Amino acid sequence: MKKLQILVAALTAAVFISISACSSHQPDTVQAVQPSHTGSIPLRDFFKNPVAEAFSISPDGKKIAWLAPWENRLNIFVKDLSSGKTTRVTSSTKRDIYGYFWVGNERIVFGQDSGGDENVHTFSAAIDGSGATDLTPFENTRTNLLDELENDDEHILIVMNRDDPRLFDVYRLNVVSGELELEARNPGDVNEWRTDHDGKVRLAIASRNGQNEILYRNNDSEIFRPIMDVDLRTQFSPLIFDFDNRKFYVSTNIDRDKQAIYLFNPETKKLEQLIFEHPDVDVERLLYSKKRKIITGAGFFTDKHHYVFFDDDREKVQNDLEKLLPGYEVVITAADREEDKYIVRTYSDRSLGAGYIYDVNNKKLTKITDVSPWLDESQMAEMKPVSFISRDGLTIHGYLTLPKNRKPGNLPVVINPHGGPWLRDYWEFNPETQFLANLGIAVMQVNFRGSTGYGREFMEKGFKQWGRNMQNDLTDAAHWLMDLGIADPDRIAIYGGSYGGYATLAGLTFTPDLYACGIDYVGPSNLFTLLETLPPYWENEKQDFYLKIGDPVRDYKMLRKISPVFHADKIKAPLFVAQGANDPRVKKAESDQIVTALRNRGVAVEYMVKDNEGHGFHNQENRFDFYEAMEKFLNKHLLR
Repeated sequence: MKKLQILVAALTAAVFISISACSSHQPDTVQAVQPSHTGSIPLRDFFKNPVAEAFSISPDGKKIAWLAPWENRLNIFVKDLSSGKTTRVTSSTKRDIYGYFWVGNERIVFGQDSGGDENVHTFSAAIDGSGATDLTPFENTRTNLLDELENDDEHILIVMNRDDPRLFDVYRLNVVSGELELEARNPGDVNEWRTDHDGKVRLAIASRNGQNEILYRNNDSEIFRPIMDVDLRTQFSPLIFDFDNRKFYVSTNIDRDKQAIYLFNPETKKLEQLIFEHPDVDVERLLYSKKRKIITGAGFFTDKHHYVFFDDDREKVQNDLEKLLPGYEVVITAADREEDKYIVRTYSDRSLGAGYIYDVNNKKLTKITDVSPWLDESQMAEMKPVSFISRDGLTIHGYLTLPKNRKPGNLPVVINPHGGPWLRDYWEFNPETQFLANLGIAVMQVNFRGSTGYGREFMEKGFKQWGRNMQNDLTDAAHWLMDLGIADPDRIAIYGGSYGGYATLAGLTFTPDLYACGIDYVGPSNLFTLLETLPPYWENEKQDFYLKIGDPVRDYKMLRKISPVFHADKIKAPLFVAQGANDPRVKKAESDQIVTALRNRGVAVEYMVKDNEGHGFHNQENRFDFYEAMEKFLNKHLLR
């Protein structure tokens, strides 16, 4: 499995649960609105901070930690299991803490940026609550965790772009003193690094001559040598080394459509043992026991999350937990060093679930807390896996949520394309979906072509299809719902974040008669300026963007044709735009352009800008502002 990253996936994929106080000096922003909720459940119940989340356990199994609100921000708390004493470790008041991990039994390390700029610094804090220290206090610098070095209570490995904003070097960081020691210098084209079980930097993935080159060395005193070249259409993702640190496991689609997990020999440069494959979806998750040094299983997603086990003991633990927690997805998220205590998390489509400690030897399950106990799952709507056939014969999967206690006919509908776009939607609790369903709106989440997880062919069918066949899949989803009698043809909206924001603008532009209104959340409007202003640390991946979106020079005509800002005269449906001022991925100028283009035509467009947010709103008060404004907008333009 890939190492835990300080940034966590929140900034990349979860652009759906986040928004900060509106700036009074910006005349073109929507001011915070008073709640005008029309559903049976208070709006803020869906979007307020949880009681606790991100549960973990110390290496010795004697303490647990979690994130919980303090001063309206998610902070780290630690509980001693023997005494029951709980200590607040951090005192963040400006931003939620994204993620954290244990370094030894007495210290926690976490990451935090400033105002959503994604320049995540690495902080260290003793668990006694004595305070936190910024270990990487460098301007315009971004850090990520590479290796926790679990047998070292003072050091971790991080990657950092302090010397060149485009490049990440590897450093050994003393989490007590803050001392940094360079471990591996980026030669100028490395995008990813990998370590073995001893914390030695052994693998690198570089972008060279339009290809990804896999670099390897036997130990950290050797120089890296190339062992594999793959084109940008081919996936070759190293997961972990074997327990001899000689070979490594990889998820790849070499000579196949769906990614499968193999053992790869870097000396022979060959794929050896096939560990697991699935006929319908990519397999990218490997389960293993660090203590017993064995591979225990694999995980994959079809309609829901599934496992296959290679180890009887691990399978028995899973079966026992599922018997104790019927009706929920059950995921082991952490373990102590002896692997006799597990952190367990449950969830479903109608519940954010709870955190538990499971004592394996005594088969004792202890509940830590419910994540959001104020949400009554009996009042939540069911999220159903669905599929339909696109206009060109492709099977498209997705999830349909119908409002509870409403006849499934002639309903208002929100088409909700995911961000990325090289991600996918999953069966899970989605607060946005439940919020919309609570208003009486059906929600259709579409894993359009180009979404990940469905194989090489499905992914490649999305190359250079922004605003074209990728958009057609969303249009076809709307017509499918109309044909089934579920959707009221006059009450279909489109809403999404990041790429989903682009798809919203494209939907209103290229199918102007289909949608009653649209909501664009941090979405690009001009693909030329999007590609020109990518963060510097994505510089080495520009060719990948050009392959999947389009080359600004070679594909000039196409990019102009599919950039909504150049066709704003076609938009006639009401539009609401929300943007973080500090967004490093989709700059504020992307939203400014489309808003200006519409206002120059005299078209009213609502525009919300949050000065202390980036690519997605994270502060609780901003979430409230955004969704209250969204509800008011939908009440006016969809729920009529």
